[in-house]
Amino acid sequence: MTEVRPLDLETLELAVAGECVAIRRVTVLQPAGGKGDKVFPPTYVKEGRAETKYAIELRKVPGRTEPVACVLLDSVASQANRMEEALLDGHRKGELPFPLVGVDFSNEPELQDLEQITALHAPHRIADAILRDSLLKGEPFRQSSVGRAFTDARPNNATAMYKYCPTALVFGVWDSTGPKGGLGSKFQRALVSEIVGVDTVWGVKTASRLDPAGIQTKSGPVFAKKGSDDWTPDAGEAEKDKKGEPVLFSRGGDGKPGQPSKINHVNIPPSIDSEAGGVTMDHAVQTTVLSLPALRRLRFRDNLADEPIPAEKRAAAEQATHVVLAALALAAVAYQQAVGHDLRSRSLLIPESGGVLELINRDGGEPSRYGLTRAAASELLKAALAKAATYGMKWSPEPITLQPTPKLAQLIRISRQQTQAGDVDAEG
Repeated sequence: MTEVRPLDLETLELAVAGECVAIRRVTVLQPAGGKGDKVFPPTYVKEGRAETKYAIELRKVPGRTEPVACVLLDSVASQANRMEEALLDGHRKGELPFPLVGVDFSNEPELQDLEQITALHAPHRIADAILRDSLLKGEPFRQSSVGRAFTDARPNNATAMYKYCPTALVFGVWDSTGPKGGLGSKFQRALVSEIVGVDTVWGVKTASRLDPAGIQTKSGPVFAKKGSDDWTPDAGEAEKDKKGEPVLFSRGGDGKPGQPSKINHVNIPPSIDSEAGGVTMDHAVQTTVLSLPALRRLRFRDNLADEPIPAEKRAAAEQATHVVLAALALAAVAYQQAVGHDLRSRSLLIPESGGVLELINRDGGEPSRYGLTRAAASELLKAALAKAATYGMKWSPEPITLQPTPKLAQLIRISRQQTQAGDVDAEG
């Protein structure tokens, strides 16, 4: 096995230029509680003959002649979100200089807790409806020069996306709800990662609750209190229906309207959940792959000052820009690795082996192995940007801050009020 060396700019430049087809990182993980401890995968709606709420499938794995049961512990989309959060942390600390578009809610009554929702938070990144329904200097975002520029961006002319939201070129974006509909900007995901549990057996989960006050299921009934969203056991204080009958309280909780369980009292008898009872596994594997051909397909006609790049310099400028994007992607990998793998409650995983970057040669063969720490990833990105600056492709550090439209802010407030009152369905 080849030695592990620090990844430097020259090596990355050669890889991106065409020597390599991919950069990957494979990490073997175990539960923090030790091998054999139970972990809890994400749940999904059961379909067909599925026995659990987990995404379980048979997969071929190295060292096994027969397919083994594997479970999805963290999807490609979820991993992308985690890496975007890690990038945002680096950006806020001043370690990773890249453009960032966000909607500022800090001055909106009742919504200050949202602070700022950026393109790294929004599920559709810069094309998300939250940004669409916001204002840039009082102008609808889509009608602003920034909005129009990214709307027109394409893989063969990607300067605007690189200028305003380069992370979308790494994690992918499709502007399917913009003014051009299905013909809107579409960039493939270049960085892909997922975590899968290997050789799994699913188990059961128990639940129960003992009410210390001794309130019984048949106690009550409880009523909706007149003039408030509270409850009352006194029928005289209750809201009345059209027939003059007291209205039974029904908001959240289990059981029938009027039962104390609707206000989260009473005992819950012991139960067994066999559909989402966690799994045990031999090990988990995180597989992360950066496609270098995906980056090389991006073309850049203009620099960031909207000036045409001279024909004799365009190839070198595009190469430098591809290296910047590769460095940004690897920063996402390194920063997420530093954060760790606390996926959800009872799903904390720790590395057992692997975790180094492997540069996959275009002709195959033994990959070259490199290490990249969080600090080194920051320096690598800055060095790549300095090289790109000679071609006019260095990002502006100034963030692009939008303000929510009144209608967007009001919609969020109404949604919160309905949620608080329990007036939403199960999917809400």
